[in-house]
Amino acid sequence: MIKKLIRIEEITLLLDEDEKLLEWKILKILNIQKTDLLKFEIVKKAVDSRDKSKILFVYSLNIDTKDNEKIINYKNPIFQKNVKKHKIRLIEPFIYTIDKVDISKVKNRPVIIWSGPSWLLAWTILAEAWLNPIILERWSEVKQRVIDVHNLFTKREFKKNSNVQFWEWWAGTFSDGKLYTLVNDPRSKYIFEEFVKAWAPEEIIYSARPHIGTDRLRSVVRNMRKKIISLGWEVRFDTLVTDLEIENNKIKNVILENWEKIRTDDLIIAIWHSARDTYEMLYNKWMEIKQKPFAVWLRIEHPRELINKSQYWESCTHIKLWAASYKLVSHDESERSVYSFCMCPGWHVVLAASEEWMLTVNWMSEYNQNSENSNSALLVNVNPSDFWSDHPLAWVEFQRKWEKATYELWGSNFNAPAQLVWDFLNRKASTKLWKIWTTYKPEITLTSLDSCLPEFVIEAIRKAIPMLDKKIAWFANPDALLIWIEARTSSVIRMFRDENCESNISWIYPAWEWAWYAWWITSSAIDWLVVWEKIINKYK
Repeated sequence: MIKKLIRIEEITLLLDEDEKLLEWKILKILNIQKTDLLKFEIVKKAVDSRDKSKILFVYSLNIDTKDNEKIINYKNPIFQKNVKKHKIRLIEPFIYTIDKVDISKVKNRPVIIWSGPSWLLAWTILAEAWLNPIILERWSEVKQRVIDVHNLFTKREFKKNSNVQFWEWWAGTFSDGKLYTLVNDPRSKYIFEEFVKAWAPEEIIYSARPHIGTDRLRSVVRNMRKKIISLGWEVRFDTLVTDLEIENNKIKNVILENWEKIRTDDLIIAIWHSARDTYEMLYNKWMEIKQKPFAVWLRIEHPRELINKSQYWESCTHIKLWAASYKLVSHDESERSVYSFCMCPGWHVVLAASEEWMLTVNWMSEYNQNSENSNSALLVNVNPSDFWSDHPLAWVEFQRKWEKATYELWGSNFNAPAQLVWDFLNRKASTKLWKIWTTYKPEITLTSLDSCLPEFVIEAIRKAIPMLDKKIAWFANPDALLIWIEARTSSVIRMFRDENCESNISWIYPAWEWAWYAWWITSSAIDWLVVWEKIINKYK
């Protein structure tokens, strides 16, 4: 029987207090002696900056004592007081276990189309379950990709098969490795621990805003790949799936670009949003795909020090505080909400085109988050009336339309159109940067965004910026910079799957974010665990 632990929440420390004080606070809250305490671990650590004059670190802890159940004494008046303040309770630790499969039932190896978070954990799960899949990675490994992306940023040499969106570990290797999620699932602790085993920063296990950084994520990816190969997996780079062979509504063969056929009884589809040709292939194979609402956005850049000061005030330069973040939303009388998304403290804006003659932007950060600027997306919801069609892939064409127009209007050289906030609000074209320099790579072209944004985006954002300025100081800073276009906000489709995680075609398993069953890395990894659990159960 697993021993229950004590969970204490909302233990606070001042910025200048040492974490060694946590032990003293545990003894005081539980009213126990030091000899009664066996060990404790930090479950969550967050910054509370609501009171700018007294910024705090807030902790949740798991604690083990000689007798945890005896200490939870609700009859004790002191304990009753502390329970209300710190939400003290007994919890049962979650230990992720993996069942073994009956190898005699496995006739053909599972196949994974594309990698993404499948490499996060699948290698440990399937190795322990005695399944050894084949991974079909569309492009090459990350080492070469780093060279090609550098040439894209500096020389504008675009490669269809090697860019920010494509190649090993999708765009994650050129974004930030953001692990923050609102999904409350005990599997997440297992996920973070596996990341750490691959040399990710240890604090991601308990940080309220965990991230790895594009510089460290590349090493993590290589370490995970080496591990899964050592366990007997087969990883094929430069391998494009062009067709599927279906028989009696079940997957039979995966067909590659070179006409090779791979027989499988379990096909896991984890394609990235830029694999638009694969979307079309799946639709043509009668896989059930539906439209899903999404949003388009632009990026707003502020000086990092300005955002830090607005959130931390006098503590903005404190050595223990990382670059500040925010989360904002604006509502008006229309149906269009404008909200910040994927706020990137101390990060860069980068070119993220994945098709020729198109332009879209993304973000990228190193682990230290020390870029001179901070940026965030400003999202505006897209409605069916904005591009009316009931075709399941209509939104893909909507994205392409605006990415192509943005590329062509501003020199066909991957310069991104940009405008100062003051000029945008006053409906005049920008001609000169003032107190802020852009982090966008390769370069921006100053202009009036009125000439390249859809009208509904212009009006929604123009109304929202002054409203958001009331929620966070200096958000409408005249020198802040708006950069267009970022249309890859989320999946524009939803693939059907049933209670066994199978699509309408048996033995095909749509997974993670771009089938629309997850959101970013952590929830995608959780979704992968769910899918693998179903497949393992099939062969138990």
